[in-house]
Amino acid sequence: MVHLSKPPVHPRERRIILKHADEPDYDASLETYERHGGYAELRKAYAMKPEEICQEVLDAGVRGRGGAGFPAGMKWKFLDRKSGKPIYLICNADESEPGTFKDRQIMHKDPHQLVEGMMITAYAIQAAQAFIYIREEMPHGARILEAAIEEARAKGYVGKNILGSDYSCELIVHRGAAAYICGEETGLIESLEGKRAYPRIKPPYFPAALGLYMCPTIVNNVETLCHVKHIIAMGGKEYAKIGSPNNSGTRIWCLSGHVQNPGYYELECGAATYGDLIYEIGGGLRPGRSLQAVIPGGSSAKVLRAGERFTGKLRSGDAFDWGIEDIPLDFDGPAAAGSMSGSGAVIVVDDSVDIVEVLANINAFYAHESCGQCTPCREGSLWMKKITTRMVNGGARTEDVDLLASIGDQIAGRTICAHGEACAWPTQSFVAKFRDKFLEAAGRDPAEQKKRPFRMV
Repeated sequence: MVHLSKPPVHPRERRIILKHADEPDYDASLETYERHGGYAELRKAYAMKPEEICQEVLDAGVRGRGGAGFPAGMKWKFLDRKSGKPIYLICNADESEPGTFKDRQIMHKDPHQLVEGMMITAYAIQAAQAFIYIREEMPHGARILEAAIEEARAKGYVGKNILGSDYSCELIVHRGAAAYICGEETGLIESLEGKRAYPRIKPPYFPAALGLYMCPTIVNNVETLCHVKHIIAMGGKEYAKIGSPNNSGTRIWCLSGHVQNPGYYELECGAATYGDLIYEIGGGLRPGRSLQAVIPGGSSAKVLRAGERFTGKLRSGDAFDWGIEDIPLDFDGPAAAGSMSGSGAVIVVDDSVDIVEVLANINAFYAHESCGQCTPCREGSLWMKKITTRMVNGGARTEDVDLLASIGDQIAGRTICAHGEACAWPTQSFVAKFRDKFLEAAGRDPAEQKKRPFRMV
């Protein structure tokens, strides 16, 4: 893999997870990791009781960095420990959301941080076995992780009687089949079991009770598991002081699209806004261009149109009146603005782009990635793709705009997993926010459109 070109660390960043990732003399070896204090937190954790570690993570209030933003400690608390069945830990390293490229940076550049975070977590929940589920499109990352695990096993950090304790846990890298749906935890579990990645119905199949092999299972994201190591180092209550209320710690944001300095930036939650990220940290838009839209949390997040205002009240009761530039970079800010921070992927769209083509690309992706289990998603995602493709190629009807929105409305909330929302939310929000652009596209002359043919990305 060719690593993403990274500008120097920005002064606004607070690097915890990426502290060493871009240092020129830092490599993925165990020797380098130990030289920088690696596995000290594992030793500290194994001198604690498992329930004490769980409490530290609960006190830290760290929320899952994969997309849902659910508190990790609360997820662990839901684990069915009385079933008598073995417990499993799975690291979700599928990273399938378009616009997201943070977890692979960790796995490529600092794999032992993930291994250490996982072995602390495995001990805390008393997992019998742990897995890293990585997408097949990251073969080099899988090889790096496998090498790191072998190094860790040789030093007693993984495997039998870890650090001389009575606790044993094996860690295995499993390569998925590069399907978007495997980023959904129950679809991932089905795939890990060797089956078609059809998500399970919840309830009753909550992984904390009925997960891998119908046993209690915890599924956490790469970045989330790395934070566990730092929570042990700082203590949960001290860690909770980083960030803002209900948004503790740092988060890695993936900035892409029409900015001058795209890349990944680790920022304290709530300490910056989308405007700071785009115009200060990201270097602003290209010369002569203006902002058209921002997708705040990966391609499945609802789009925000430049110039619109977002008003309401936060959980604290404080009123807000924001433009896009004012929205805090945390979990709650984008939600208050009617979207979500999702996987932390911020996609910037300037005025050089046909917004209908943007949605056409997104719809083509989700139609391709639907697993086909649910009829609304299987059929609806394909219909949305056909309509938006027709719009950009010319020959669409004016009534197609309302038809497109109607299809999105009939998918969201009617499927087993969140892929229904992932494909419906872009359509619902793009048509609502840019209705004028879609009506214009519906009236395009097919003969004129042939002069500027549309190409799916």
